[in-house]
Amino acid sequence: MEKEIGIEVFLTKGEGIKGKIKSKPEDFVVEEISIYPKPSYGKYVIARVKSRNWETNRLVERIASHLKISPNSIGYAGIKDKRAVKYQLMSFPADINKIKNVKIPDVKIEVLYKSSTPLYSGKLIGNRFYIIIRNVEGREERIKKIMKEIEEMQLIPNFFGIQRFGISRPITHIVGKYLLKNEIEKAVMTYVANPIKGEDEESYRARKFLEDTKDFSEALKIYPKNLVFERRIIEYLAKNPGEWKNALFKLPRNLIRIFIHAYQSYLFNKVLSLRIKKEIPLNEAIEGDIVLPWEKEMVIQGYNGIFVTRDNIDKINKMIKKQRCFPSAPIVGYNFIKASGSAGEIESKIIEDEKLNEEDFKMPHMPEFASRGMRRIIIAPLRHLKWNFDGENLHLKFFLPKGCYATSLLREIMKADVYSY
Repeated sequence: MEKEIGIEVFLTKGEGIKGKIKSKPEDFVVEEISIYPKPSYGKYVIARVKSRNWETNRLVERIASHLKISPNSIGYAGIKDKRAVKYQLMSFPADINKIKNVKIPDVKIEVLYKSSTPLYSGKLIGNRFYIIIRNVEGREERIKKIMKEIEEMQLIPNFFGIQRFGISRPITHIVGKYLLKNEIEKAVMTYVANPIKGEDEESYRARKFLEDTKDFSEALKIYPKNLVFERRIIEYLAKNPGEWKNALFKLPRNLIRIFIHAYQSYLFNKVLSLRIKKEIPLNEAIEGDIVLPWEKEMVIQGYNGIFVTRDNIDKINKMIKKQRCFPSAPIVGYNFIKASGSAGEIESKIIEDEKLNEEDFKMPHMPEFASRGMRRIIIAPLRHLKWNFDGENLHLKFFLPKGCYATSLLREIMKADVYSY
């Protein structure tokens, strides 16, 4: 499964401890660390939202429905896993009393204050995680060995995790590729049909029926009610056959954008995997690399970087050891900066294998979703790691900068089937 999303290798050498996370949502707690908007008498209500077992987009849809506002008007800093307990800030252009009266199962909205500034992704600093890995294998010595290796690195490969692509149905990057290539029908059918073993049986059967028959009217009768977005598309196509692009736009704009970003994430994972396979260091620059400086803010992605040359490589590697800059790989898009040397060869190979041109990302057929390229650091610093083994379960607490995935750490510790984390 991981190979399908571009993750093909581990960085650590130690034996994994297997185990399982998310046996219940409380085993995976995420607390956003955000920059709070400045209080004022503005139109936005800033609230702290605690949710259990809610995917962010679907939660936003539900809250918007209660408040009778557009989902696109609700601001939030990050998208979180479904099967988890999450604490995150949100902003709502709505009456404060209406927000206080919203009642949704497993959701608690704590109104904080009003502001003239909404929440957006740039406000997120990072996430604090509290995770329990249950029923681990091996004796305490095995656990100590792999955790020592992690602690000594203080860094993890900065892969985009499985959540970026869909845990039970990792297809968002495939949808994104079809959108990029202007194959809208394939994109829509991949999203609403395309059954994959691993999701619940009712959803699998419904998707299989639609894939086999393309009978949207009948499919609507059997699609589970919780597949809100899929049903919205199917209902439209039942009434408007062949209008694939209009059907696609029944989805929230930010979700369509996520499809494009997921494909870019897949390409990044492929580049990072190949670099590890070729045994090119991640925490050390080579000539031709592009590094991103890391000074006042935790910036893991950027449009500019510093080219590594024979003249500056020693200085840059000293900065890397001090965690003041890191090597990067491309988020492929139009106008992205290309590395040279061995790093550049890896990037070129992945792009050529996918039969891509960076101009494809301008998306003239859907220009509002054009995606400019940038660079992303290939290793993420791991902060405030604490762990405790109780004889059966491993308890973890740590902080990662925004855009870095806890699963990138968990997979190195567990080395288990992707469905385990």
